[in-house]
Amino acid sequence: MTEENDGATWPPAMFRGMQEASEQAIEQQQEMMKQLFAGGSVPGLDMNQLGAMSQMATFKTRVQSGGRVSIPDAEREALDIEEGDIVQTVVLPVKRNRNE
Repeated sequence: MTEENDGATWPPAMFRGMQEASEQAIEQQQEMMKQLFAGGSVPGLDMNQLGAMSQMATFKTRVQSGGRVSIPDAEREALDIEEGDIVQTVVLPVKRNRNE
């Protein structure tokens, strides 16, 4: 949220906390992948579920009102995603359509 949108701002401490949590999650994921690729066991990882981790899609989509994004039909079908399913997303801005 920015002052340009509705006058509300994120408290700096809350933003820092979210940023730190995100960085910790990334570090844990990287460590898990290092252990996995080195042939070691990863505590809490069920190797039978590893196939599900390989089912991913990369696509570009436009942010709609309210911050909504859509998963294209082809990706939903390929990954067997249905309404109500929980998915994990990674958001990387590609292009901004703003007049600055």
